[in-house]
Amino acid sequence: MERHLWIGFALLSAAFAAMVAILGKLGLKSADPGAASLIRSVAMSATLIVFAVGAGSASKIPAFSTRSWVCLGLSGVAGALSWIFYFRALSVADTTRVAAIDKLSVPIVAILALMFLGERLTTANWAGVALMAVGAYLVTIGR
Repeated sequence: MERHLWIGFALLSAAFAAMVAILGKLGLKSADPGAASLIRSVAMSATLIVFAVGAGSASKIPAFSTRSWVCLGLSGVAGALSWIFYFRALSVADTTRVAAIDKLSVPIVAILALMFLGERLTTANWAGVALMAVGAYLVTIGR
């Protein structure tokens, strides 16, 4: 049972990501995208701190290796840049179209995971990745 627990977490992640898009678009009605990203980041940081402290995870930080610090720090920078550009796009385009293009991260992850992590996908997996790319295109055309 526990080996499938990741599916529930991934579905919750997707549901909350959808809420980020909708609530972000509503919040951008009268806000600058850069300032909106800042407000979102402060709220996110506070939530993460409460969660990490409550779960006892914060005490494990000193045990991180230098490599972990660097990779996680760069991951944070990449995440911040992702959200800066996401909110910029939301401020000028339809939420559905922005979200569809944003989900091109999945095909990009598949390629990068192959290149840098040695992860292998089956032919069916690659077909799914290709369908995601085609789906993003189909969602964004014709308006």
